[in-house]
Amino acid sequence: MTMSTAKLAAWQFKALDSPPGVRFELVDGAIVISPSPDLCHAEAIAELFYLIKFHAVAHDLGKVFTGIDTEFDLHNVRRPDILFFTQERVRPLNPDEGKDLPDLAVEVISPGTEQTDRKAKFKQYAKGGIVYYWIIDPRDRTFEGYVLSGGKYKLAGGGSGTEIVRAAPFIELEIPLENLWWK
Repeated sequence: MTMSTAKLAAWQFKALDSPPGVRFELVDGAIVISPSPDLCHAEAIAELFYLIKFHAVAHDLGKVFTGIDTEFDLHNVRRPDILFFTQERVRPLNPDEGKDLPDLAVEVISPGTEQTDRKAKFKQYAKGGIVYYWIIDPRDRTFEGYVLSGGKYKLAGGGSGTEIVRAAPFIELEIPLENLWWK
């Protein structure tokens, strides 16, 4: 058997069909496979998406998406759990390209993804200039909101358990954390 050691390009990666229940990302030209989210992960995404979507629509703030391939460069394509684009950036978005980085990226930690979400994506999202990065851990029941400052993320807020949190870019949105956790 012969295996290629050539790096895959983003355009090649986007042409692949992923089987149901499998998530692909392109990391330094290599395909990284992760299983579908579990119930705790899915619950947190669904509830948080609903809160952000309702708030963004009610205040005409921009658009919210889930699970969109996001191209960082020629050899890196990630898929944040939730993405938000401000109203100013929505109009020029090209839905066929997926090359626009969001203003907010949200990652919900699943078993086995903590190191990726807290280290690799943390660095990559900051380097890419994503201004806001939220990390949600449904097992530990924590929320962390980061803001990019001087090229690095600074913790700008957070909470745990049943607290109600607010985080940029939605400082008027109250997020009751207990709604994100699987009961």
